[in-house]
Amino acid sequence: MTTTARLRAFVALADRGSVRGAAAALVVTESTVSAAVRALAEEVGVALLERDGRGVRLTPAGARYADYARRILGLLDEATTAARGEADPEHGHIRLGAVTTAGEHLLPALLASFRARHPHVGVGVDVSPSAAVWAMLRHHELDVVVAGSPPGDLDGRVRARRENTLTVVGAPDAAAGFDPATATWLLRETGSGIRATLTALLEALPGDPPRMVLGSHGATIAAARAGLGVTLVAREGVARLLDEGALVELAVPGVPIARPWHFVTHPDATASTELLVRHLLEDEELGWVRV
Repeated sequence: MTTTARLRAFVALADRGSVRGAAAALVVTESTVSAAVRALAEEVGVALLERDGRGVRLTPAGARYADYARRILGLLDEATTAARGEADPEHGHIRLGAVTTAGEHLLPALLASFRARHPHVGVGVDVSPSAAVWAMLRHHELDVVVAGSPPGDLDGRVRARRENTLTVVGAPDAAAGFDPATATWLLRETGSGIRATLTALLEALPGDPPRMVLGSHGATIAAARAGLGVTLVAREGVARLLDEGALVELAVPGVPIARPWHFVTHPDATASTELLVRHLLEDEELGWVRV
């Protein structure tokens, strides 16, 4: 088994938390995963795993090694994509990541218009929380990310921005006598950029208002419509519901919040990724501006 295959087995085990889960993800036998990880540990010279009940978990050394392994595998995939795209950008492949709201409300129009102009460029899309997509870009598992502000230590290049406003919404009945200090606040999943922004907003309020974690963008919107509480959202993501009167905007100190979308690539973006950047900036209907 090659070193690359061993690395993939190890990363799959780290991500799934078990040999069985890694084997299922890679469509190989459990003994193949175990042998690959054992050989990798012998090659590295330190224990990468330790027993955890009936399962296994990463040692501190294993967790550090997994971070490097993801970057190595990401770079290998990126190198293949870059080489093929450089030879023929119109037949290359782009690995695109986006946070949930952008994935639901920005990507459809972007990808539809891009595919119409560049029908032979393959695009793989991963929609995940903010923390996840930035980590994937850092590990070279993605070529481009559409999300809020990138981390300050990210080695990336912001290519374009698009206006985005966060506002507090709730069911129409919530408007009467609304008090942000006593209302129930609906929170997104851990790792969500909007959740982090909302958490900071709540810390500035007097007292400790009740909170309910729903775990996804769609769930928080549905819960707000049902009258379970109020939440912070991108106005663009609920524009139709606001127009229909299913949701209303609520006054909260410090809100609305300007939180523009960012289109971020690696500093040395692949040729096919550059096609997407160029299209994004040339199509004025998409609403992006060059940085």
